[in-house]
Amino acid sequence: MSEPSSLIPAPDPAPAGRSPSPPRWLLVALVLAALAALFWPRGERLSLAPQPEPVDGAGQRVVLAEHFAPVTLLHFWATWCPPCVTEIPVLRRLAADFRDEPGFALVFVAVRDDPARVPDFLGELAAENLYDPTWGVAKRWGTSQIPETYLLVNGKVIEKYEGATDWDRADLRILLRSAIADAR
Repeated sequence: MSEPSSLIPAPDPAPAGRSPSPPRWLLVALVLAALAALFWPRGERLSLAPQPEPVDGAGQRVVLAEHFAPVTLLHFWATWCPPCVTEIPVLRRLAADFRDEPGFALVFVAVRDDPARVPDFLGELAAENLYDPTWGVAKRWGTSQIPETYLLVNGKVIEKYEGATDWDRADLRILLRSAIADAR
């Protein structure tokens, strides 16, 4: 009588100089893991660091979005910035011309500036000016130079104006009035 054969066949010995190949399931798992790593959606990484917020003239932190209207010009500037100095009178005229326009706000954020100097530049608008003492707020918006202005409609950036802008231009005034009418 012969010996009973084993139900599990013995593995074939590997040829000399070659190690046995890994199981097929391991190769499939590695391929799937690589594909998942490559195509898995990536969200923004959560930061545990506090997000920079502007401060008011008294140094109290404020929420920037609370100053927004349906149509907002968010203007980053400084008293020490020569192009800003030439643009501020034009923005003051714009603020006066649009003062009674419902649904419009012009938000000034002075970057790394001395609050004592701002009233000389903004006049009556200085009380509403916000401050970004560390560039943190401006950089979060993508600003690397000033002056820079963002046109927001319903909280969404529609246009970014880099450098001093002539806000007396008819096409810009028409754009703003049109955005205000559309936002109603």
